[in-house]
Amino acid sequence: MFDRGTLHIKPLSARTHDLDVTVVKPLDADPHVRMDRGLRTVADRVVRARKAGAPVIVMMGGHVIRSGVQRYLIDLLERKYISCIAMNGAGMIHDFELALVGATTESVARYVHEGQFGLWRETGRINDYINQAYREGLGMGEAIGRVILEGDFPFKGISLLAAGSRCGIPVTIHVGIGYDILHEHPNCSGAATGETSYRDFLRFAGVVEHLEGGVVMNFGSAVMAPEVFLKALSMARNKAHQLHRSIRHFTSLVCDLYDLGDPRRADIGKDDHAYYFRPWKTMLIRTVADGGEGLYVRGRHAETIPSLWHHINQLEMGNGSCRCG
Repeated sequence: MFDRGTLHIKPLSARTHDLDVTVVKPLDADPHVRMDRGLRTVADRVVRARKAGAPVIVMMGGHVIRSGVQRYLIDLLERKYISCIAMNGAGMIHDFELALVGATTESVARYVHEGQFGLWRETGRINDYINQAYREGLGMGEAIGRVILEGDFPFKGISLLAAGSRCGIPVTIHVGIGYDILHEHPNCSGAATGETSYRDFLRFAGVVEHLEGGVVMNFGSAVMAPEVFLKALSMARNKAHQLHRSIRHFTSLVCDLYDLGDPRRADIGKDDHAYYFRPWKTMLIRTVADGGEGLYVRGRHAETIPSLWHHINQLEMGNGSCRCG
């Protein structure tokens, strides 16, 4: 096997970052709003779910962090419009690095050429925290969120993981071994990584158990979100069936840049390229086929998430309540 002890690991101060905290947008009371029917519909479902006590789940890829919309999501967390955030390992890494040094993202082309891609000392500390969480019986998201919230992280105010820990709302991390730069490091434990992420999966499935009347949203995750949601929903429905309950009436939203044409068509064949876009067939068709509704909004996260936030605010004010948080 590869000897990780031979690796040369450099400090983050030696890395040229492609993004810094200036990408994080201020919480704009009047952002550039997309007047999209799908976003307005989902905003209405989110408000209804919150009033009914049903969960609102946000699933996302790492590019959501890089798009700078953290303050919008944190505001929704604080106001209890989000019940759970599920992200991949890349999202956790970007969140951690931004909170620690105010910068993140490296040139893959440059650093893989040098054999330095991902091999940065401070980022590798995440493995130490995961290993400790493994011993303490914690999940990955819970542990890293607590570390950021309680530790010396100058930019923790824009950390989704820290916000989840502060608000008592789960932020779950769903990893695949070998996907993330953390797995290159000598202090990475496959056992700890797998167990702490699996605990997060079970916590996520526990939220999905109550999804009847709720909302699940996927921003830019082509593989993790649809696959994790599919398995968690199957588990939740298996248990619900035994209790003579159902989990059928919920809303799913997918926001991505993929051109799906008409996302409501259910008769798509394997000769159509859209068939292989997992969020479409999993989150917009199959899992809502028994009474739910799936909506697709094509757009950049820097537009769709602030617009959704704006529509939620408009509905809240229209209902005569004031913004809290």
